[in-house]
Amino acid sequence: MKQFKPNLIKAALISGGMAFGSAPALAQDANTDAIDEAELEVIQVSGIRGSLQRAQAIKMDNTSIVEALSAEDIGKLPDTSIAESIARLPGLAGERRNGRTSGISVRGFNENYVGTTLNGRELLGMGDNRGVEFDLYPTEIVSNILVYKTPEAGLMTQGIGGTVDIQTVSPLSAQRTVAINGSYEKNQQDAGNPDFEDNGHRLSFNYVDQFANDKLGVALVIADMESPRQEQYFRGWGYAPANPDNAAEGVEVPEGTVILGGHDSYTRSAMLERTSIAGVIEYAPSDNLKLQFDALYIDFEENDARRGVEEGGAEWGTGAYTITGVEDGLVTSGYYDGFFSVIRNDSRQQEAELTTFGLNVEYIINDNWTATLDISTGQVDKTITDIESYSGVGRAGIDGRPLTPRAWTMTSTGAVYSDHPTLDSVDLADPNSIYLAGPQAWGGSLTPVERFQGVEGFGPNTAQDGFVNEPIFEETLDAVRLDVEGFVEWGIFTQLTAGVNYQEREKSKDNNGAYLTSPEWPNQELVPNPIGTADLSYIGIDGVIAYDGLGLYRSGYYIETEAELFENGRFGDSYTISEDILTAYAKLDIETEIGDVLVFGNLGLQVVNVDQAGSGFNTTTGPTGFTAVTPISDGDSYTDVLPTLNLSFEIAENQFIRTALGKVISRPRMDDMRPNNTVSFTFNDQQIISQNVANGPWSASSGNSRLRPLEANQFDIAYENYFADSGYFAASFFYKDLTNWHVAGQTIGDFSEAYIEGFHETSGETDINNDGVLDESDIVPPGTFNGIVSFREDGLEGFVRGWELQGSLPFDMLHDSLEGFGVFASATFLDGELENGEAVPGLSEETYSLTAFYESNGFEIRVSGTKRDAFATETRAVSLSLAPIEDNGVKQVDAQIGYDFSESGIDYLEGLRVTLQGQNLTDEPTVRVNPGDGRQITEYQSYGRNFLLGFNYTF
Repeated sequence: MKQFKPNLIKAALISGGMAFGSAPALAQDANTDAIDEAELEVIQVSGIRGSLQRAQAIKMDNTSIVEALSAEDIGKLPDTSIAESIARLPGLAGERRNGRTSGISVRGFNENYVGTTLNGRELLGMGDNRGVEFDLYPTEIVSNILVYKTPEAGLMTQGIGGTVDIQTVSPLSAQRTVAINGSYEKNQQDAGNPDFEDNGHRLSFNYVDQFANDKLGVALVIADMESPRQEQYFRGWGYAPANPDNAAEGVEVPEGTVILGGHDSYTRSAMLERTSIAGVIEYAPSDNLKLQFDALYIDFEENDARRGVEEGGAEWGTGAYTITGVEDGLVTSGYYDGFFSVIRNDSRQQEAELTTFGLNVEYIINDNWTATLDISTGQVDKTITDIESYSGVGRAGIDGRPLTPRAWTMTSTGAVYSDHPTLDSVDLADPNSIYLAGPQAWGGSLTPVERFQGVEGFGPNTAQDGFVNEPIFEETLDAVRLDVEGFVEWGIFTQLTAGVNYQEREKSKDNNGAYLTSPEWPNQELVPNPIGTADLSYIGIDGVIAYDGLGLYRSGYYIETEAELFENGRFGDSYTISEDILTAYAKLDIETEIGDVLVFGNLGLQVVNVDQAGSGFNTTTGPTGFTAVTPISDGDSYTDVLPTLNLSFEIAENQFIRTALGKVISRPRMDDMRPNNTVSFTFNDQQIISQNVANGPWSASSGNSRLRPLEANQFDIAYENYFADSGYFAASFFYKDLTNWHVAGQTIGDFSEAYIEGFHETSGETDINNDGVLDESDIVPPGTFNGIVSFREDGLEGFVRGWELQGSLPFDMLHDSLEGFGVFASATFLDGELENGEAVPGLSEETYSLTAFYESNGFEIRVSGTKRDAFATETRAVSLSLAPIEDNGVKQVDAQIGYDFSESGIDYLEGLRVTLQGQNLTDEPTVRVNPGDGRQITEYQSYGRNFLLGFNYTF
């Protein structure tokens, strides 16, 4: 075996057709290296081993501590999304959302605290904040992915967790390629909803070629996908104190015992449709000038149906229940006598478009100096339409409706229901007895609406038969960057790179919503056009009637009442955030020797000037009971100075000690930067008469447009040993001192101006003066006009530290008979917290990843497993807002087997590769629980296994 030579590996990145758009320095190195072609052939390996070699070369050659991922061939990462691929990298962890790996944590920080770029330019996400939803970006556009774990001055987009740079192909450096990829996808679980399929497809076309005597290069990717997902979902409302008086004979209920207060469970079917077009045009009219234009367009749409039942249980639904089992403070079994079940036929449609364009002009001034101008623009438009449609045994207020009695048992998947021991059950799938009308009087917010008043026996609170949330997001990002780079002879400094970057970013959210009422109100009609039954057998319930709630809404069936009329939080969560950021930087490359030890790295400084502003609305309830709105704006400007130092010491041949120091920042979350202030008043008589501010009726919540970036001082040290062309071992330690984190602050506010006489008062249904008589003297104004105002503020501190172990081993080093076998694995151990005891979002204490593979004579087999511990994250809550929760973590096993017919000797099959992939082979669920008791399940999601049969044909 030939000795490992890094310069050969670097050249292979260029000559092997896998060069990427943002690596001019690498290309320059390749042009200046004199390499024997016979030697170069040794490392031109495709497939798994080739991708490992290229990734290792990138990692080894970098002056920062990085992780790298290289496509096996152009347009061929081994996964269905970028998220799945990078989630296996050391120090990274994936987060499943609705069955797909979507979010990514880097060193314990989720995607909101990770910078993401495309060819070095900041990439807009399609989420609610700054974080990029990596599953929405197709693998077909990727040549390499580079994760910077330590900062350097030339990175314009940074994050406390790190920076992920997605790199596309450089067509002038790549081989001519025409490739078609296709796959058929099927989910193991049958569709629980009658109007959805459990199969889908992926198709893509990749083209790379050169023209005009290799002065013009073109790369084009067109990709289309339909991907199904099935889900069985249980959500516990929460756990209430259990009443010992309701214990069955012989059952003891110790003090502090809690009981499930209700649930809403559903079977979910979804179809994600994504069309992507990416193009690169590279033109080098002379040796001194190169222009590159690239564009990316993604059209994304996901439709899902969530059909099931919402039922109050013990305490929160009914007091008529019996406890039959208790274990360690949790009621494990029992039965309740009835609740008017709310059948839910909910649907969500998410539509998003991303468009980004970039122009890069590189001009070689002379033998030593190069100037680069980069201009880019990007835009994202996203709309979520989330419809709730309620039905049941009859409208609230109608007499004679049957209650649904149930028995239940707590299990590791949540509650499982069965028939009540003495009472008859109700058939919730019978189209002859289920009405399109709200069974619960949950429409109290409709009280001020005149059209729902004055009907005897049916108050406005009976008029809510559904709801629609429809937030609209728009975001733009424009940037201009100018750099100069040149060789210098300043002692230990060999190269200077300096430049400026200016960007303008704006994001807006319009939080629309409406209450939906059947046109038959206050009467009712049977569900129109039922389409079958939604299966709920996984929780012991036979099923519920299925119909198209979104279709009814789109058809104009419902009476719509805009929620912003009396929900203060609607305008309170509508805002526009804008940022103008000017960054100047300088970086000096270091190359010297200390004794016999080669030392290289970089020393840099960024100066970041920010002008940020937010506009939105202050809201309160007006004299008529409707929302009163006042426009508001706020903002701030400031400057951050960010020094960085990266050093690498080659202590022996191909063995390095790397260390880094730096100050890193993450821009504030967009939703935290809204200036809005939303006033709330709690209509609870005991709170209204309380003179205790903390227990009073008044409260308000707001954002903060003056938030500064989250900041950390970072130290890293790592040892890397590259003992073969695709074999290495590395161990690293890092410490991040969080010097500024955002925290929920509180202050006392005066709500006198929000007070409305005759409205903000007790109900008259409580004996306030204890005279034994309910009369006008029991209607009184608030006991205090002060209340708690919650907001976001700077100033929280904390830390995150961790160890990362990783290695790659080709088994032919152990014995020649093991040629083609190999393994790469990593383990990450993290520790950290904020000083107020809160968890860092995305931090798992332990994360493991292992991939074993075999590749020889055309056969390719790989098995990958990942495991991560519990971590803090978010989920969608009321009005599609984001609420903090804890995820129990996940274990996932994927596998792939394939054959490359290029090794078959069959000429007409040359270029064909077929693969069979299995995802989530152990059918691991997503589980979320109440902190402190893993049995108190708040969410349980099971997705089933997913399989893809695919082909790749390269002409």
